[in-house]
Amino acid sequence: MYIRRVKGKHQVVLPDGTRMTRADLPSPGTRRWVASRKAAVVRAVEFGLIEADEALKTYALSEEELREWIHAVTRHGEDALKATSVQKFRN
Repeated sequence: MYIRRVKGKHQVVLPDGTRMTRADLPSPGTRRWVASRKAAVVRAVEFGLIEADEALKTYALSEEELREWIHAVTRHGEDALKATSVQKFRN
């Protein structure tokens, strides 16, 4: 069996005590971004599991898109990432 080495942390402990690993992240080929997948990427970046640059490359995101996700979670929580909630949480 081959185990791929990755740079950085293999897991982080979130404030609620749960552990997040790289296995909890969406697959690199993700094209349909539901709120839970967006939130997983935001948590991984915020708590140091992956760097923002790595997230941008892995998921083919723009800096602006990732920044908006992080801003939405910071200001309104993970519910702000839902497509149906966009109008509610807009300025």
